[in-house]
Amino acid sequence: MGFVSHEKTTFPKMAGSGFNDFVALSSIHCDGWGVSTIDHDEEKAHLVRSAEMAHTSSQFDSAIANANSDGGLLHLRWATKGLPVSENNSHPFVYKDFTFIHNGAIYPPSALDEYIDPEFSWMITGDTDSERYFYLLMTEIKAHGFVAGVQRAVAIVKKHADYSSINAMIMNEDLFIALAEFDPERRPSFGDPDYYELNYRQDEDGVVVASTGWPHGEWLPLPNHHMLIVDRTSFATKILPL
Repeated sequence: MGFVSHEKTTFPKMAGSGFNDFVALSSIHCDGWGVSTIDHDEEKAHLVRSAEMAHTSSQFDSAIANANSDGGLLHLRWATKGLPVSENNSHPFVYKDFTFIHNGAIYPPSALDEYIDPEFSWMITGDTDSERYFYLLMTEIKAHGFVAGVQRAVAIVKKHADYSSINAMIMNEDLFIALAEFDPERRPSFGDPDYYELNYRQDEDGVVVASTGWPHGEWLPLPNHHMLIVDRTSFATKILPL
């Protein structure tokens, strides 16, 4: 889940009455949680994360209560098979004012290593494909700008790696981008047909994007193979192909 808002607010207020149902997804996505915030006029993202189940964690409750911001990301981790459960492997990942979350798996996790600039590769502290995906994004964003860099990074993953989903959200003080890029046939065996789909809502409060699996009302679908871009100053939105 991610949001940007006109005024500082909280995840429960932006998500609405179904927020507790979203958190209950951690009974399956039980291998860690993380919360990051980045206000539109800040230069560094703030991060709290832990390798425990969110809905039984008092630290999670505290993090949600204290995450009062005009931009934030929330992640409930379900570890890819074979990857350890640890704080370093929990999302979000942050670099300066950039913060990032990913849902899915890239095989093998090392598939992206050669495309990550050494400026960023030394920062990798965990074992996950997701952290490598983030630093690939940072590599391409530094070289080509935020929007073009995201498109180029996704193209690299699609060309050089195998994946079930590279759905992601990435935010800095200027933009919020949500990516829908997944193979619906590779969802978990128990997953509904919409398992990997992303939906969003834009209203007078701002924009919120989230995965499925919880009751959130009539939100708009973000089409697969597309990205939603939100300008955090004007709140103008556009959807571009990946």
